[in-house]
Order: sequence, then C-alpha cells, then structure tokens
Amino acid sequence: MIDYGTFNVLGIPIAAVDYEAATERIIQAALEGRPLAVSALAVHGLMTGVLDREHRYRLRHFDMLVPDGQPVRWALRWLHGVYLPDRVYGPTLMLRVCERAARLGLPIYLFGATSEILEALCDRLHRRFPQLRIAGTQPSRFRQLSPAEAEELVRQIRKSGAALTFVGLGCPRQEVWAYEFRDALSMPVLAVGAAFAFHAGLLKQAPPSWQRRGLEWLYRLIQEPRRLWKRYVLLNPLYLTLILAQRLGMWPVGVECDGQPPQRRLYG
Repeated sequence: MIDYGTFNVLGIPIAAVDYEAATERIIQAALEGRPLAVSALAVHGLMTGVLDREHRYRLRHFDMLVPDGQPVRWALRWLHGVYLPDRVYGPTLMLRVCERAARLGLPIYLFGATSEILEALCDRLHRRFPQLRIAGTQPSRFRQLSPAEAEELVRQIRKSGAALTFVGLGCPRQEVWAYEFRDALSMPVLAVGAAFAFHAGLLKQAPPSWQRRGLEWLYRLIQEPRRLWKRYVLLNPLYLTLILAQRLGMWPVGVECDGQPPQRRLYG
C-alpha cells in the first residue's frame, strides 16, 4: 500500500496514493458512515480547477483527488520526486471499490448518466460481483435542481441504505455534485467520470498500451473529435507549459484555500 501524502500540482492537491490505499480510505469511510469526497483527475479535470477560481476552491476542499491520468502521475514525479508505479484510474478504482463493497456487504448507489447506461451498468456489475448490493440508481435530469429537489434526492439516497455513492456526470459537474452533496449524504461520494459508460459496455476504453503511454486522450479524441477537440488540443499544451513553469519556480500557486465558497449549482 502506497500513500505518500498530498502534493501541489498547479495549485491542486493531488494524493500520491496507489489503488490499495485509495480503496482502503474509501471503504473505511463507508464503514464509519463518514463523508468523503473523492475524484479521479486527469488533465482536463485538473485544468478545469486551474482555470476556474470557484472550481479550484471546490477541488481544494475535496478529501482525496487521485491521479487518474498518466500525465498527472508523471507531474508528481517531475515536480516532487514522488514515484507511483501506476496511476489511479477512475474506472479501475470503481471496480476495486465495488469488489470490496461486495465482500463487506456495503450497498452502493449509482447517480448520473442515463437510464439506459444505468440499466446496463447494473447488469454488468451484478455479473462481475454477484454479491454486490446496489441500493438504488438515479439518472441525471441534465439540469440544475431546485433546493426542494436536491433535498428529496438526498433523502432518497440516504433512505436507500447505501454506504457509498458513485457519480457519473462528467467533468466538472460530477465534482460540483460531490462537493455539494458530500456532507448531506454523510458517506463517500466518488466522481468517476466515464466509468459508467465504460463498464456498461457503451463506450470503448483505450487499449492498455495506449493507456500506459498516456495516450488515452488521443484514443478518445479519435472516437469523439467534435466534442473533445477543444478539451485536448487546447488544454494539453497549456498543461505542459504550466507544469514546466511550476518546475522552474514560475508558478507559485499554493494549495491554501482562497476566496469564499462558490454558489451552489445543484446539478442533477
């Protein structure tokens, strides 16, 4: 188990952990009924916090941000000399947490995506982990919720008996959701991005060789060029430039919390 602590990557606190340490933290919080906001950040997720002051505030108040993308893992080594044998990929982390939850009898809740994706996801998770208890699911309404709707959603999830919640709304909405609902739910909330679609079998993952080389972004860009070209063509070079600036001492942003809490968005 590897847990070297938390390190500043462009002002965002990234946890230098492996899968075992991350899973252990999540499961322990679930057993204790303790709130825990977790997200797996690739370059896009990290840069969203770098470029948006309000979202940076949210990310700095997460309990654990794991290095989902290889370039984020590499940044820990370039900037801080911290070597991790592998990244902590959100879809893989989700499966590891589900495996532990199934063994321990901890029910899970799935929030986000569409009814079609959730139905396929539940079927595949049950086939992979027959003992896994899925306490409930709720597709996204793809809009902001009213305060009354948000309260009802919290009531439904808590009433379901779930011990932890997975959120698949896409970045940055899922991180906003996890930040805003963590304390009300009083359980681990994991923002896992495209993991729902991957594990439902509706979106192909990059081949392992591409993933090891940090080329998953290119694979996804080839799959969805119109939707993703701005994300990767613009953000990736900027990320590398800013990492170099931090390495040279020209990016002095710390990880202290700044400003006032952002206004609630209540995505749902």
